[in-house]
Amino acid sequence: MKISKRKKSTRQHGRNQGTHGRGARKKAKKSGHKGGIGMAGSGKRGDQKKTLILKLYGNKYFGKQGVTSRKTKRDTRKRINVGDIELHLEKYAKKDKDGYKVELKNYKILGEGVVKNKLNVICLEISESAKKKIEAAGGTVVVKEVKEIVTPKVINPKHEKKKAANKKK
Repeated sequence: MKISKRKKSTRQHGRNQGTHGRGARKKAKKSGHKGGIGMAGSGKRGDQKKTLILKLYGNKYFGKQGVTSRKTKRDTRKRINVGDIELHLEKYAKKDKDGYKVELKNYKILGEGVVKNKLNVICLEISESAKKKIEAAGGTVVVKEVKEIVTPKVINPKHEKKKAANKKK
């Protein structure tokens, strides 16, 4: 006995009138049932647009991501724990005659974890606890100095004259 599946085209989803299963033809026009054009209608109950938004933006579109003033710069320095270096020595260190040489010139090293091997570390910054742990295991720490670029202050001559006049009074 052959069982045949009914084709979708036979179901008449508004085929004849151009309604596509929405009832009246005017419902299918423009953006009324889409929830608007672009990102309009993508709010709390905009389920018809959520898949599009999640593909484009991920989960960063919905909800609050934190509030900072415009002047506040986020701290973007790279950090790593001593314990993570110890666990992944093959990734961060090279074996040499005095133990392991670790060059993390753009990182701040923090003191979370245990140090068993002798580590010779070159880094941008290091916490006190991390330094103690590395030196207790027989290692050394070299902190790379950062040269600050000093930008010359632009002086407005009119402003300086006003300052001088105010000081005389």
